[in-house]
Amino acid sequence: MANELKGKVALITGGTSGIGRETAVVFAKAGAKVVVTGRREVEGNETIDLVRAAGSDGLFVKGDVSQAGDVQAMVKKTVEKFGRLDIAFNNAGIEGNALPIVEQPEEDWDRTIAINLKGVWLSLKYELQQMIKQGSGGAIVNMASVAAFFGSVGFGTYTASKHGVIALTKSAALEVAKNKIRVNAVCPAVIETAMADRLFGDPDVHKMMVSLHPIGRTGTPAEVAAGVLWMCSDAASFMTGQYLVLDGGFLAGPPALSDVE
Repeated sequence: MANELKGKVALITGGTSGIGRETAVVFAKAGAKVVVTGRREVEGNETIDLVRAAGSDGLFVKGDVSQAGDVQAMVKKTVEKFGRLDIAFNNAGIEGNALPIVEQPEEDWDRTIAINLKGVWLSLKYELQQMIKQGSGGAIVNMASVAAFFGSVGFGTYTASKHGVIALTKSAALEVAKNKIRVNAVCPAVIETAMADRLFGDPDVHKMMVSLHPIGRTGTPAEVAAGVLWMCSDAASFMTGQYLVLDGGFLAGPPALSDVE
């Protein structure tokens, strides 16, 4: 898979751990220079160390995707460092608090939507401005979720944000297709990350979640990163305005009742 992104410059939001970090390393191995953003400086620089160990160059830019000035700075510093922006993975996101709608504080809604949905909108806005200015096309992948396709008790805000990401992805793809910029989304089910540990770390809860994946396990960050790499490469040149579901069969339906203990 070497050199698929040779000569490209990629920006990854939420790259301090998990899927974002893994994708940064995969992009680096594929030949891209990688800019990683996030709110945690130590972890961000650790990701860049891994990028360099993978044989490429990188830069960490501290910032919050819910703040327009921070997002503008992310793109500006990317261009200042590497001269252009070809690829973006808008990965930053939070799970929010698990509460029924009638009990959820307004600030919980505001924070989750600000990062998961407004953050994608802001990232698209400034990434696309740069790519359009360059005039040489580009590829963007937004982090959605299988939660973009159903409701979930206690996670109404999270699922609303992910439904919104799909709509933004389709709208952006239509707006910039003429500019040869492709915009897609990735929709994982449960992936082995710190977020999953927070949500499903209890052994009984984890067992239940695994049972909802007919393939018999949860996914890994590497599996998501491989899908994102493909969508950002020329191998996916005819794909835009779509989403790639990586879910171990989650959305296909529950496993056979005889297989569930």
